[in-house]
Amino acid sequence: MTHEKSCGAIVYRRHHGNLEVLLIKHVNSGHWSFPKGHVEEGETEIETASREIKEETGLDVIIDPTFRETVTYSPRKDTQKVVVYFIAKAKSHDFNRQIEEIAEIKWVDVGHASTVLTYENDKAIVNKAKKIIRD
Repeated sequence: MTHEKSCGAIVYRRHHGNLEVLLIKHVNSGHWSFPKGHVEEGETEIETASREIKEETGLDVIIDPTFRETVTYSPRKDTQKVVVYFIAKAKSHDFNRQIEEIAEIKWVDVGHASTVLTYENDKAIVNKAKKIIRD
């Protein structure tokens, strides 16, 4: 069994009084999720999440390490993948997608995010995050 680990975040902003989260659509699979990517040698989880968000979206973020949720799944027959998600506040609102991996990026009202997200695990995490970022 091969083990993989990725880190990412539910990136949010307040825009015209609305609370919005950033969702990305992946080029290969076409699914909607959050920015995330593989941990590189010597990186902390937070460093990985910050780097991947910057690479995929062009955004600089402030990560809240007190929110840490994990998802475990099997992307291939002999592989187990763990994804660690944090909450991250966007420092700016203008994204610039990584063309090779990201088909589309959009800000979505946090209350509407679960209708856009593809996977149940992501829907559960955005609902947990919503309670914290609203406070």
